[in-house]
Amino acid sequence: MILAYLNEDGRAVAPFVPWIGGALSFLCLLGSLHFNRRRRLVDDMPTSKTTGVFIGLVELKGTAENDQPLTSFLAETACVHYAWSINEHWSRTVTESYTDAQGKSQTRTRHESGWTTVESGGDSTPFYLQDDCGVVLIHPAGAKIEPQSVFDKTCTPLDALYYGKGPAIAVPNSDHRRRFSETAISQHAPVFVVGRARERSDVVAAEIAADPAAPMFLISTRSEKEISSGFGSGFWGWGIFGLLLVVGVGAFADAELPSSAAPEERWLCYLAPALIYFAAAALGWVWMVYNSVVTLRNRVRQGWSQVEVQLKRRHDLIPALVSVVTGLRDHESTVQTELAALRAQMTATPPGVAGPDYQACTRTAVILAERYPELTAQDSFLNLQQNLVDTEQRIALARGYFNEIATHYNTRLEVVPDRFVAALAGLRPESLMAANDFERAPVAVRFQA
Repeated sequence: MILAYLNEDGRAVAPFVPWIGGALSFLCLLGSLHFNRRRRLVDDMPTSKTTGVFIGLVELKGTAENDQPLTSFLAETACVHYAWSINEHWSRTVTESYTDAQGKSQTRTRHESGWTTVESGGDSTPFYLQDDCGVVLIHPAGAKIEPQSVFDKTCTPLDALYYGKGPAIAVPNSDHRRRFSETAISQHAPVFVVGRARERSDVVAAEIAADPAAPMFLISTRSEKEISSGFGSGFWGWGIFGLLLVVGVGAFADAELPSSAAPEERWLCYLAPALIYFAAAALGWVWMVYNSVVTLRNRVRQGWSQVEVQLKRRHDLIPALVSVVTGLRDHESTVQTELAALRAQMTATPPGVAGPDYQACTRTAVILAERYPELTAQDSFLNLQQNLVDTEQRIALARGYFNEIATHYNTRLEVVPDRFVAALAGLRPESLMAANDFERAPVAVRFQA
């Protein structure tokens, strides 16, 4: 295969080098857009309170809490996650033979050194993220965890730590120096979480766990600003490196030109690849912004569908309430009217669309219990009342999630430059949901795993 040839000036030219450089710059551009997409995901997502978490991708800030925390191996601190390692330093002198330019055998020595991991480990446990409104259960399995350093020490065998926590056997060529390091998410430590929420099976509340379909599951001791800045550094770093590769492609193309080439031809060697690179970057940016806004819109629709699902569930429970009351005695027309109105609320009137508002049914159930004390002695009524209360809590959670994501979606449609992409796509703001008497009861918390 011919990898190079001589041009008219007698210089060797490799025609495939510009193509390789162009392909590498394109890969750098994709890496840059990847980091920017993750940065936008963090920046575009509203920070929810624990009481507003329901179903879907959420962002939370709070502290890590567990009443039965783990104890880290090295620092022996209370925590919900820890990872430790012990590295031993080694060095050696190597003698090797080689053949010099004259074909003679020669020997030389070189010094090598490094660190070898001799032991490592760690553990994690489910924990509660607590903020000023409540708690949400977090299952850290499968998450990208960014803990903070809690222990870092280098010592010799004279230190009790050397053999007290480390192995008794040394690595080959050991210098008898060991570095003990440990990272952890300590009890009560501030944490930032991005992940997909789902409904818990034990109580009417949300929990956050790994989901293969989620674009991110992150548990970090860094702040949101630091995480966003890190993604931004990756975006600019890969983007600039790709641009430098484009300049290198231009310089290589310039070197291929004969010495008699006009200055315009030489400028074109740099200008054409740069224009292609910036055009690809612009198209990638528009694609990224459009997908980001559309994802937000779909999350708004998902939030609204959750409201309708819970209203349908409540609608199916109302006939049972009617039959319980009817079986006891003929009830007043006012109660019957209220129950009939609640039964009509199988589907929701979307926000911004003309139609009747809907009410919570908890107050109606309480009024029934007050008017007919005999009902409170019936297990069927008490069980039904609890189911209705649970349903109201689910509706309140769904409404809070919908309003939160709809507010952020509307904001993205107004800020520059996203508003121009949204206008081209024909995206419109969503109205918020306002219904009366929806309240979420506090969740009973046990800080066990």
